[in-house]
Amino acid sequence: MVQEKALEIPPESTEHLEVKDAQVIFTTVWNELAAEFGQENLRFSKELILLGGAPGSGKGTNTGFIMKARDLTCEPIVVSSLLNTPQAHRIKEAGGMVGDREVVGLVFRKLLEEEYRDGCVLDGFPRTRVQVECLKLLVLKMNELYREYHQTPLAKNFRKPTIHVMVLFVDEKTSVERQLHRGREIAEWNARAAAEGVELREVRATDLDPEAAKRRYQVFKEQTWEALQSLKEVYHYHFVNAQGTIESVERNIRNELDYQSSLELDPATHDAVRRLPLASELVTHARQELVKRMDSYQLEHRELFHKVLRLLQERFIPIVSCHAIPGLAVVNSEDEVFDDPLTLAMVVDIFAERGYRAVANVNRAEIPESVDLKTGRITCSTKKIYRFQIRFSGCEIRRGGA
Repeated sequence: MVQEKALEIPPESTEHLEVKDAQVIFTTVWNELAAEFGQENLRFSKELILLGGAPGSGKGTNTGFIMKARDLTCEPIVVSSLLNTPQAHRIKEAGGMVGDREVVGLVFRKLLEEEYRDGCVLDGFPRTRVQVECLKLLVLKMNELYREYHQTPLAKNFRKPTIHVMVLFVDEKTSVERQLHRGREIAEWNARAAAEGVELREVRATDLDPEAAKRRYQVFKEQTWEALQSLKEVYHYHFVNAQGTIESVERNIRNELDYQSSLELDPATHDAVRRLPLASELVTHARQELVKRMDSYQLEHRELFHKVLRLLQERFIPIVSCHAIPGLAVVNSEDEVFDDPLTLAMVVDIFAERGYRAVANVNRAEIPESVDLKTGRITCSTKKIYRFQIRFSGCEIRRGGA
């Protein structure tokens, strides 16, 4: 008798299942939004700053710095605040996480609100591998819409997205300490608030129990940390050590989020403007170039150079000296020496070498000279007036009475 051997089917990897789950979730959510709003109204944020971090890493504290660095005025989207159902509340109290389907649906719907069109800080998303895959699918869709509408009147509503992933990290010891400290502060507040009839603040159970606080940190390390790390090779990734002082963390955040046109502008826009040099490129050798020009004035145009120097010393400096307190002087001159364009460059460079910031302008005034009484025609001559604006650090003086 021949026994039939059972067919062995290798189990699918957890990661592969997660990707399939993400595709199902994303497709369902996307189709729901498209049916409700219409594809032409699926206008998401141009810039997404995905803010993640360990419990107690200071996401709430540092959100203001991040928004200021990116010129964002809309309120951040805090995912935990979106999940206010009783069931979600029970899961969060136990240190767990709400289902991916609910999170993705709530977040995508929120991102469609008009105030977030230019950009937003998204606090707490993504936190799982499934949410990561849904995010990637969303960005792919946004890029598809960008290409579809790029040459149409709707192009301004479907700009190429810029994605930043910012991770604030603290170790377990710091995380637990900060969670418990927050719990004590809220407990003290609520004790006073109850006596004074003031509104109470919500306190997490994990902020009161050291073991629960540790579990919450472990959930972050096992799920969220891995999920965020997987975005490192896909989007602009910023890792910030959040264990230092508020000032040091703010400084790190600002350095990470400095404006970079190549990352943020539409590719066609960047190609158009990149022909102009960056200011940083111009100033790199500015001191050496100034020295070369000053020496060339002395070696190649000595007579003219010294004539300009005498003019500055005799006529300009007395006027500048009178404006030492505000640090701004304006000098007008009709001297013919300035008819030579080289002399204007000399003035600017001489003042720069001496620590001033000078700007030279040429104004032309029409001066009536004669009138033809028969025709009424007025003959004018043109007078050039050279105006120099000289700025420098003014003198600070005490104001007001003692």
